[in-house]
Amino acid sequence: MKILVCISHVPDTTSKINFVDDYKTFDNQGVQFVINPNDEFGLTRAMWFKEKQNATVDVINVGLSNTETTLRKALAIGADRAIRIDSEPYDGFFVAKQITNYINSNPYDLIIAGRESIDYNGGMVPGLIAGFSKINFVTNCTSLEIDNNQATIEREIDGGKEILNCNLPLIIGGQKGLVEESDLRIPNMRGIMQARQKPLDVVPCSNQDLRTNSIKFHKPEPRQEVKLVSSDEIDQLIDLLHNEAKVL
Repeated sequence: MKILVCISHVPDTTSKINFVDDYKTFDNQGVQFVINPNDEFGLTRAMWFKEKQNATVDVINVGLSNTETTLRKALAIGADRAIRIDSEPYDGFFVAKQITNYINSNPYDLIIAGRESIDYNGGMVPGLIAGFSKINFVTNCTSLEIDNNQATIEREIDGGKEILNCNLPLIIGGQKGLVEESDLRIPNMRGIMQARQKPLDVVPCSNQDLRTNSIKFHKPEPRQEVKLVSSDEIDQLIDLLHNEAKVL
């Protein structure tokens, strides 16, 4: 079984976020970048298939040379090969199109992506890849088992869980539950040394079909002072909701 894991290169949530050029550009100076957590859950699950079912695992990323440290970490965790599509990841549509163009020439049995990345939270890349390539797609996955050519998937839905069966090829949008945080793997020295010898192929981007353009960023507004109103002052509460909060 051939598995491809999509990897996003995202800022660590503990990093201080700033913007430059009149809030038009994200300032990555001093920012620690990591594997997107939802992607890391998927990568860890792929390692299980590699160990138990002798699968081969590739990882792919759309990004510039600065993302190679993240790809090398994925190789150190146990992936066999990394592919970097050499381009700025402009938006979800662009990223999905680039990955689709790659897999059309290099088919896989299973494609694992995080259901969303923690930077833009678009949640669209795995679904777009499935639509472009016309393969089965399930998102919000919390469990995945493969038996020969048959996949059994459990996913979260409103108010419960749903269990599905489908044939490969398949793309999933994974999340916590696919594995638990305690199952995540920290690269050891042997893995880090082996990662240096594993192939990391750089592929040129196939087109520049852009559908969106980021005009400006802004940070969330600081929380305003809370006004406490006595339960006896209903008229005052209504007045505040109507004239200040403007929700009535």
